Amino acid sequence: MTLLSLLIMAAPEEEDVVAGWTALGLFGLGALAVALLGFSLTKRLKNVERAAEQGLYDPSTPKRTDRPARGLAAAREMREQAAAAERDDTGKP
Repeated sequence: MTLLSLLIMAAPEEEDVVAGWTALGLFGLGALAVALLGFSLTKRLKNVERAAEQGLYDPSTPKRTDRPARGLAAAREMREQAAAAERDDTGKP
């Protein structure tokens, strides 16, 4: 007999194989870890932006502003421009 045929014969029955609570717990812990890492990354990126505004970084390497905004930044700029245009049209602050 070959090794493959031995492995096939030694396989458990289909009704004996279940995911179980351990797999669910590991999946939940993995999801929780990803969520915590996401919140931590967001918090740290906000701190970096705040520190840059306060001038804590070397001013000889300023943030590039000559490239156009993409993605969510572009959408935010478009909303701000539309709101400013609406304010100008209505005369309200």
